Amino acid sequence: MGLVVQKYGGSSVSDAEGIKRVAKRIVEAKRNGNDVVVVVSAMGDTTDELIDLAEQVSPMPAGRELDMLLTAGERISMALLAMAIKNLGHKAQSFTGSQAGVITDSVHNKARIIDVTPGRIRTALDEDNIAIVAGFQGVSQRGKDITTLGRGGSDTTAVALAAALDAEVCEIYTDVDGVFTADPRVVTKARKIDWISFEDMLELAASGSKVLLHRCVEYARRYNIPIHVRSSYSGLRGTWVSSEPLVQKTQQQGDKKVEQAIISGVAHDTSEAKITVVGVPDKPGEAASIFRTIADSEINIDMIVQNVSAASTGLTDISFTLPKTEGRKAIEALKKNRSGIGYESLRYDDQIGKISLIGAGMKTNPGVTADFFTALSDAGVNIELISTSEIRISVVTRKDDVPEAVRAVHSAFGLDSDSDEAVVYGGTGR
Repeated sequence: MGLVVQKYGGSSVSDAEGIKRVAKRIVEAKRNGNDVVVVVSAMGDTTDELIDLAEQVSPMPAGRELDMLLTAGERISMALLAMAIKNLGHKAQSFTGSQAGVITDSVHNKARIIDVTPGRIRTALDEDNIAIVAGFQGVSQRGKDITTLGRGGSDTTAVALAAALDAEVCEIYTDVDGVFTADPRVVTKARKIDWISFEDMLELAASGSKVLLHRCVEYARRYNIPIHVRSSYSGLRGTWVSSEPLVQKTQQQGDKKVEQAIISGVAHDTSEAKITVVGVPDKPGEAASIFRTIADSEINIDMIVQNVSAASTGLTDISFTLPKTEGRKAIEALKKNRSGIGYESLRYDDQIGKISLIGAGMKTNPGVTADFFTALSDAGVNIELISTSEIRISVVTRKDDVPEAVRAVHSAFGLDSDSDEAVVYGGTGR
């Protein structure tokens, strides 16, 4: 008997029929001889609706109270799912994040998991229950306040529980059949990936792929927990994310390892904005002052570019990208510290998009960079910022150019499928 952790996203449990369909899949895993722990998100768009409601009541809702409100969504879905499982003749118990032992720091709305102490979950499993855990939430170590983990927090909850319970696999059920070479809503001929390494998946997630969140993959790599990304709407084999290549059984060749592709995929992100700090003195410590100001505001940044300083003025411009949701906070923080930094002005642009090419094979294959930029040029896409790593090339361009750029790069690297196999069952790609 193995232990399996399953996670179901909001689109999979968006209504009563969806919850009953998910319950049948969970019971099937139990009948196959597994202990089963399930992590569930809020139903459909419940979280967005609760955020909208909070903003109608208060334009700047307090973090603690917002967390108390938002965690209600997962509590609803976990209880309903437990009821549906019991109707199928199996024992089930539902638990909030705090009851499941998910302990976090004290940062409201985007807390990080410090530890998981799943004593009550183990007891429930020992009593032959299916344990249903509310994702996205935990309890702070110091104040014992309810906290939320931010977007994609249910994925992180699932992997953290899988690590704490020493599970064989963490299955992430969503509304697509796995991880694809591009967003299937943009590239209908995107191909499903059978296996992808933690490293490539981390780059895809960090570059905008929404199937798995970066924190979830990072946690899985740290504790070496294999992830199987599958659709809750079909019985098809999904995508395995792990440190070792997937082994497939074939009739002719026996066991065969799936090799890492040169290029894993193309990701895009239109949720970022760009800030340019104009007229910064080109001397030691200026960049540190800018990014210390941003860090003190608890804002994560992505790409950074510094221009060559003008010889006549000794001034330079520094541009960086960050989430749009943090744009106003960053601008206000920089304005408050203008005298300390000494810049001339600020420019803010939220009509940008990022396109990224990811693949471990690119570092040993000359010509990848040239082909990437040629594809963008042929598509008439202008580039504003460039960032690279050993297994990633990212560019910033106009938001409106992103769909065409993604399709052009995807085709240029031979990633297109022969058929339109990329189905988004629930309409969101999560």
